[in-house]
This record gives sequence, structure tokens and C-alpha cells, in this order.
Amino acid sequence: MSPSLPVSDSSRRTAVRAAAAAAVPAALADLGGLVRIPSIAFPGFERGDVERSAVAVHALVEDLGIFDRVEVKTATIPETGAEGMPAVLASRAARNGRPTILLYAHHDVQPAGDEALWESAPFEPTVRGGRLYGRGAADDKAGVMAHVGALRAFVDAIGSDFDLGVSLFIEGEEEAGSASFAQFLGDNADALRADVIVVADSGNWDAATPALTVSLRGNARFTLTIRTLDHASHSGMFGGAVPDAMLAAVTLLATLWDDDGAVAVAGLRERDAETPAYSEQTLRDEAGLPDGVSPIGRGSILSRIWNKPSITITGIDAPSVRNASNTLTPEVSVVISMRVAPGQEAREAFDALRDHLLAHAPFGAQLAFSDIDCGNPFLVDTGGAAVRHARAALEEGYGVAPVDIGVGGSIPFIADLVREFPAAEILVTGVEDPHARAHSPNESLHLDTFRHALVSEALLLERLDAADRT
Repeated sequence: MSPSLPVSDSSRRTAVRAAAAAAVPAALADLGGLVRIPSIAFPGFERGDVERSAVAVHALVEDLGIFDRVEVKTATIPETGAEGMPAVLASRAARNGRPTILLYAHHDVQPAGDEALWESAPFEPTVRGGRLYGRGAADDKAGVMAHVGALRAFVDAIGSDFDLGVSLFIEGEEEAGSASFAQFLGDNADALRADVIVVADSGNWDAATPALTVSLRGNARFTLTIRTLDHASHSGMFGGAVPDAMLAAVTLLATLWDDDGAVAVAGLRERDAETPAYSEQTLRDEAGLPDGVSPIGRGSILSRIWNKPSITITGIDAPSVRNASNTLTPEVSVVISMRVAPGQEAREAFDALRDHLLAHAPFGAQLAFSDIDCGNPFLVDTGGAAVRHARAALEEGYGVAPVDIGVGGSIPFIADLVREFPAAEILVTGVEDPHARAHSPNESLHLDTFRHALVSEALLLERLDAADRT
């Protein structure tokens, strides 16, 4: 895209902004309808619910009346040959030298977890305190409706005879690992190829201040099984002489961090980059860290979250408290989730962690690694024209200049987008604020943030439609 794209006509922008503000109530109503569908793509949940969600999204997109084609499609998972979850794909060709924008979001959601922890039913959208509560209300069905609502407003203001190329890709398995994502990109490369890609699956600085995500940590997730015995043995008869798997697991896992809670694995790298001011009190408020519990790590708080690796034990298979007996446990399995700093390949980081675990296994414990899943970090090139258009649209839509942020979480499929479409400018945006509690009980969407996000995206569409690539 040319670095000297002209700004669009102010009267058009005024019309788009007004249409976008008017489009918010309908978009929120449709969002409520999507939230009611428990579209969980994980094994063990109803595939039919994900299919129903895809059909509902397809109807919303088809109703726009602007695409050359709108389809519900799947792709094969290369590793297993199984069919991936349904996605919605729509495309409209660019005309007269205008760019093409690809709008991405996902319609699948996390499981609800313990419903007793929800203040209202997870799949019944509920408004209270200026927020819409429900699983997927923020992550990422709000992203779906930000795209749909922005397109509605753009068409209402400009008409359907515009020159901007638009593709829409609403994935159905992001929360479950995007197993068929790379295959889907390859199968549909022509329909998805774009100059600008907007990934609406991130967050904002706060409820009133927009953000453009310019860095993402990568991830390496796997299951570690630690074995010390051929079978369970009586803890009174053999305890004190025979190492049980829990002792080995606790001893081994403790070597992953130093006394400050910083990662202590050789070979893991950090990114050296400035971060905005962010207080410990803000961290306590946003993360739910109680008084008396100290933060971990060293350096500025945001550098720990954005630019350094982290390691978390997210699951464990061992005898439960209810089922405890006086036996030495022969085997323990844990899920280890590592976030990888921008600038390091995820597989390189995994190899370093695996080597550390093997080198520190106590008592000769036997280790096995399985279900390995790696996704690379991402750094945005902020020098392109689309980034400038996005910043201008965000500032106009929110009334506040956007902040460039890093994100401690991962969006591994972005590496697939970069590989498949290396010339595209990728903009990572979102509708979440720090109190959205994505993936947690009482997930919610700040209604004003959603309104600003929808308006901003409609303004971005208008700016790109006015862009001359000649």
C-alpha cells in the first residue's frame, strides 16, 4: 500500500460516524443472540452448537448484501484427517485500485467452567452496570459483531456501490487451538488474500482508551508426565525410602522459577523494549491480586507481561483430596503453559524448557512429553499506511489517542497469517477492556467500549475505501 494515501472526505466520515452510532443497539441485540449459543469447540462438547453458531453468523453476514459469496466452510486437520470446526467466509473483490481488507474474529467460546461462580447464567446475556455479561460477550462474539456492525454502518452511510475489497473470516475453533486454521488459509487463499488484515481479538488500554496491539508473546503448551514407580505402594511401608511422583513433580517444577518468581530456565530470551507507566495498584485491580500477595518477577510490570517469558502450571492429574489414600503415587501429569517473549521462536523456547526439565529431573524420575502445541510471537511493523489509518480511526472513534500495547497472551494463528500473506499489514485490535475477564467466570463486555470500537472500525473502512493505491 502506498505510504501517501489521501485522507477521506470529512462529510463522508461524518455520515459514517453517525451511521455507526446508530448501528450499535442492533449490533448488541444480535450479539445477545450469538451469546445464547454455547459454541464450544473443545472435544466432549456438542459440535452441533458450533454449527448453529456458524449458521447464525452466516445469516448476519448474508443479510449485509454486499459480498460476492458467503459460505460456511470447514478444512481438514492435517495431523488427524478429521474435519475442523465450521467457519464463515465471505468475500467481495476490490475495484478501481482500492485495497482489500480482511476482517477476522471467532465465534467459538471457552467452556463456562463452574457455573456456580457466575452471577448470571453464562449463556444468557445480561446487562448490569454498563456491561453485557455472558460467555463470549467479549471474547470474541463482540469482535464478530464489531465487524458486522461496522459494515452495516459503512453501507448505510456510503451505499453498497463502494470500491473497497472486503473479506470476512469468522473462525470456529480459535479457543480450541485453531487446528485446521493453516489448512483453511491454504484452501481459501484467493478469497482471504488482503492488503490489510484486522484481527479483532485483543484488548484496549482501559475502557475509555483504545489500543493497537503491536506485540504478542508466543506460546508453548504441553503435558508433562512424571513417573517414579511401576505401581502405587503403601506410604507407611515405603515412604521415606521410595520417591513418589508427587515429590518428584513438586521438586522438579520448583526449579522453573527463582526466589522472585521469575523464570529460571536457560535459553529463554527477553525482549528489550520500553513500556508505558503501569502501577502495582493497577495490576492488583485488573488481575484481582489481593493485598498481601506480592507480584512476581523483576523489571517494570508491563515488561514482565509483554516482553519476558512466563511459565504457568494450568492443570494437574493426581489423586484428589476426596480420593486421597495412604499410598505413594506412581505417576503425575501436569499441563505446562509457557509464554514466549517476542523475538524468540516458540519451538526453540520449548526445546530449552524440555532440556531444563530433563536435566533437573530428581531421583531419576522418568519424564514424558505429549500434546505439544507451539505458536510463535508476533511483532507488528508500525510503519505502514494502514497503521496510520487505524490510529486516526481509533482516535476519532474513541475521542482519545490510541496506545501501542503488547499483550502477554498469545494469538498463535497470526504466524500462519504472516506466512500465508507476507505482504499484508496486520492490525490487532479488540473490544475488550482489562475487566472483561475473558475465559473466566462473569466474562463481560463494556458497552461504551464496544460502541467506540464499532464506530472506529466503520471509520477505518471509510478511510481505506477513500485510499488511492495508484
